[in-house]
Amino acid sequence: MSAAIDFAQTPVQGSVRSRHATGFRAGFGPVVCVLRRSLSFLATGALVLAAVAFLMLAVGPRLFGYQTSTMLTGSMSPLINPGDVLVTRPVPANDIRVGDVITYHIPIEDLRVETHRVTEVVTNADGSIAVRTKGDANNGVDPWLATISGSTVDRHVLTVPHLGQVIRAVREPLVLNTLMYGAPAILVVGMLASIWIKKPEQTAPAAEKNA
Repeated sequence: MSAAIDFAQTPVQGSVRSRHATGFRAGFGPVVCVLRRSLSFLATGALVLAAVAFLMLAVGPRLFGYQTSTMLTGSMSPLINPGDVLVTRPVPANDIRVGDVITYHIPIEDLRVETHRVTEVVTNADGSIAVRTKGDANNGVDPWLATISGSTVDRHVLTVPHLGQVIRAVREPLVLNTLMYGAPAILVVGMLASIWIKKPEQTAPAAEKNA
């Protein structure tokens, strides 16, 4: 008789455990849902940012003819700060005017590329254009007169704040590996979370129905 009672109660105990599991999932469901949405938002934002950066730095120059470079010093602050990406476009050297911000090779030392504001434009005897420049944050003008070597010179048209710092950070091995392996991990976590919070099918055991 007791064996028959135990047999009859077994499905009921299983049903109770199922309800407890369902209640546990329901309790943590909102938390998991918020976490999943946050991870999805972060992953989407990272992908959008990467796509915009790629289009701007790799595709844009080929289609629209502009150039991009990262400012390394504070000589042009506050217009262009270290870590900003500056966008330049080639214009005829004869179109350069005082007040323009240009990117050019300085005529001394290592012939490095400099981005400064034009303070004086000089036409040489051979018809070439020379410029004297100054950094906005510097006290004095640059100690050289630079002759533009080609028929065009890159003139500043736009500054993208902090983008250079982001690009430099992404190139770090730790960040690069995190993005490489983190994106798949976020996808897997989102899929598992979606499965975990699903409600189980409400199918009552046959023995419980008969009861």
